[in-house]
Amino acid sequence: MFNKLKEECGIFGIYSMENEEELVSPTCIGLTALQHRGEESCGIAINNGGVITYHKDLGLVSDVFKQHIVESMPKGKMSIGHVRYSTTGSPKKENAQPIVTRYAKGNLGIVHNGNLINAIELKDELQQSGALFSSTSDTEVISYVIARERLKAKSIEEAVVNALKFIRGAYSLLIMSSQKLIAVRDPQGFKPLCMGKLGNDIIFASESCALDAIGADFVRDIEPGEIVTVTNNEVTSSFYNKDDKKGLCIFEYIYFARPDSTIDGLNVHKFRENVGRALAKQAPVDADLVAGVPDSGIDAALGYSKESKIHYDVVFIKNKYIGRTFILSTQKQRANKVALKLNPIKETVSGKKIVLVDDSIVRGTTITRIIKILKRAGAKEVHLRIASPAFVDVCYFGTDVDNKENLIANGKTVEEIRKEIGADSLEYLSMDNMFEIAKDSNINSFCTGCFTGKYPVEVPDVIQKDRFEKIF
Repeated sequence: MFNKLKEECGIFGIYSMENEEELVSPTCIGLTALQHRGEESCGIAINNGGVITYHKDLGLVSDVFKQHIVESMPKGKMSIGHVRYSTTGSPKKENAQPIVTRYAKGNLGIVHNGNLINAIELKDELQQSGALFSSTSDTEVISYVIARERLKAKSIEEAVVNALKFIRGAYSLLIMSSQKLIAVRDPQGFKPLCMGKLGNDIIFASESCALDAIGADFVRDIEPGEIVTVTNNEVTSSFYNKDDKKGLCIFEYIYFARPDSTIDGLNVHKFRENVGRALAKQAPVDADLVAGVPDSGIDAALGYSKESKIHYDVVFIKNKYIGRTFILSTQKQRANKVALKLNPIKETVSGKKIVLVDDSIVRGTTITRIIKILKRAGAKEVHLRIASPAFVDVCYFGTDVDNKENLIANGKTVEEIRKEIGADSLEYLSMDNMFEIAKDSNINSFCTGCFTGKYPVEVPDVIQKDRFEKIF
């Protein structure tokens, strides 16, 4: 299952306002800045005179795009790129993105961050009409629906708008046709998407940190329900849906996004620091030092320290060559990996009462191991403060939590969880404090279904990550 939340996907795209340029390198840089959003696979597609050339594979950007691959790909007018982890469809090469389709009206490339909640029904309908699928990801379903609608529409934009009438769920999309680059954000705004400029070139990215990485200027966020088209060196925008019920995933601020990103007007680091301040007021404790679980708890720990005036210190050294704990298949492997990944500084820890701050507790096994490591290193007390409310329900929109029975907070009291993980005290961020801190976002409401079981849109009764493999 999981110990920490898996990230979502990351998308990146460039439209060159000049003649064809070398776009693979800047796209690789942008994707590397978004690598935290997906480590399973990656890919890039280049549009050269209407011909789409692409390369994708399992692995990190640095592994998949070696120098000889970069040099072998053509210059182009447009590029789209993707880093992935699997919310729908397993981690196989054929599920890597971009999805490139060749059909009667030309070529189509698409990258997707999100998760459809009606993908099974759409796939069944398409297969009944003769469609053949080469992957088990819902992104290929989106591509097929757009291609189908393009056969009846006057333009690719019209086809996209018509296709979106059939699609339900979370999606930020970049769609590349022979002549146009189109950016789309779903009506609720579940997933972030922003636009920037590098000289005259137009850039799209899941997070603003990717714009910074290539030296681009942030222009604005793509708004929920908006479609932006770049073609003939012009940028046009319209709204295909202006649903008043917004639902940006609150975990973008809590955990998913990089701290140096600004999403919908709110800086991620500042949000997390303010969460730490709120926790210090909400759940004070007599302690010798404050520490954060690397890396996701550090910003909130700094805020807790500033507000409480308790000294902040580093208690763990993180082995940067060890990947995330969810990669290993068995619990014994994961437990051993935690010890290899995080090593305590015994001189800092010994005899101290520690406030330990982390972003969330999912299954609880990793934080249990971390607390044991601290106490074995001599910590007198470990008081755990969580920078989010308790995670009690599933996510339907792109987070790898599809069974609430595996969530430690499901059906347990805070005191029961505290005893199970071995902390001396435990406190979660309150919902009220979370909303108060998030009010500075340009989005006026959020998806908090993982905390409440209530979602911005109607959700299916059952969800399974591998449902395509089982049914088709």
